[in-house]
Amino acid sequence: MVLHDKPTGLKRFFKGFAYAWSGIRYGLAHECNMRFHACTALIVTICGVYFDITKLEWLFVLTAIGGMLALELMNTAIEKAVDLVTNETHPLAKAAKDTAAGAVLVYAIFSAVVGLIIFLPRIMNLLM
Repeated sequence: MVLHDKPTGLKRFFKGFAYAWSGIRYGLAHECNMRFHACTALIVTICGVYFDITKLEWLFVLTAIGGMLALELMNTAIEKAVDLVTNETHPLAKAAKDTAAGAVLVYAIFSAVVGLIIFLPRIMNLLM
């Protein structure tokens, strides 16, 4: 495609959303961890509504959810890009994939801690 043939303005803007939505659908269709995080996000959102968490708590919960889903998509993108470059086991390919997965794990732990801080006292009160 020649540079001047690229869509501009609103057409380009909406095409970008279409590409992004396609990536999200790909992640949900092909990545087990993405589906797990999406289901967890739904459960946490339902819990947030049920326990009537504060606006500030919603900010933390939504940041954790959005960040987790975004990081999982980035992890998938890195894995697929590495797979495109080489099918052989290479130390740099392994490092790229492992580091991306490590970032997801760090954020998942952070998100779980946020969830425990917000929801555990409410769950304990419900059980008592």
